[in-house]
Amino acid sequence: MFLTVCLNPTLQKTLRFPSVIPGTVNRTPNHRLDVSGKGINVTRVLTQLGKKALHLTQLGGVMRPLFLSLCEQDGLSVEWAESNSEIRFCYTVLNERDNSVTELVEESQPVCADTEQRLIKLFTNILNNTDTPHSSLRPLRLRASARNSFSINCLIISGTKAAGFSDSVFPFMVKKAKEKGMRVILDIRGNDLLECLKYEPDIVKPNLYEFASTFTPELIKDNDLMIDAPASKEQLKSAVIETARKYRCRVILTNGSRKILAADCARIEVPDGFFEVEIQPVKAVNTIGCGDAFTAGFAAALADCIDWQKGENFNTAINEGIRCGALNAGFERPGVIM
Repeated sequence: MFLTVCLNPTLQKTLRFPSVIPGTVNRTPNHRLDVSGKGINVTRVLTQLGKKALHLTQLGGVMRPLFLSLCEQDGLSVEWAESNSEIRFCYTVLNERDNSVTELVEESQPVCADTEQRLIKLFTNILNNTDTPHSSLRPLRLRASARNSFSINCLIISGTKAAGFSDSVFPFMVKKAKEKGMRVILDIRGNDLLECLKYEPDIVKPNLYEFASTFTPELIKDNDLMIDAPASKEQLKSAVIETARKYRCRVILTNGSRKILAADCARIEVPDGFFEVEIQPVKAVNTIGCGDAFTAGFAAALADCIDWQKGENFNTAINEGIRCGALNAGFERPGVIM
């Protein structure tokens, strides 16, 4: 079973237009509302892959019942800490005229002062009860199908955290999960990622831009990643290899429809320890959630491996992640593969 964590819950509004004319009123009957956020997207795709997953987050405000209702409709198991802050909305504008996808993001409201304490208590309670029936946990809001077997072996932390959380919340989770012998997959960036690395997570999977902004910020100018020059490419490659070697982890950097960069700590001293994976282009309807679908597919494939640390299994899991990301791109709804 997977435990997914995201501390920035989202209600995602997707609007599809035949064309968008700036500076005028644009109307469309084609719109939908979904529960979202990186962790929810990962959880939904894992569930659609037939895996059991529990999502841990913070929730508050008048939209919380709607958020939980949408989770229930999607068959998602969610545990949450009261935050007394409204859930943010994000908006996706699909423009059929030029096949563009525009994302409008609301910054989250700060959570209340004791949210982190409540969340840590829930997290610890979940980890301490991973080998006992769910009925021993109070009060867990899980689907009946998830209650019979409760053995979490993988922690996935995705996305940014809302204001009000300390810099120690993610490192605490990674440390405790590793002490429990759980596999840890991180799709985070910046200081959150840097502080977690000391506990040697198994997989580090930000996208290419997020990795560069964390480890090689000098390669980013005017919000664009400048890696066309051979020296810049070599600098980025060196940062990937050094991260895998120093923290004994595997690194996967997605970059939309462009090739994936990866490094395997188990093979880092041989030529194929760093490698690239080409992605076949697909006709995209909505690219929102593709990276999360990749994370879910990758994690699910590793879970199916008897020896997930073998290099060939690592490559197989990457290919499954690519498959799920491509499936997500074909749907208007974010964070799905069916």
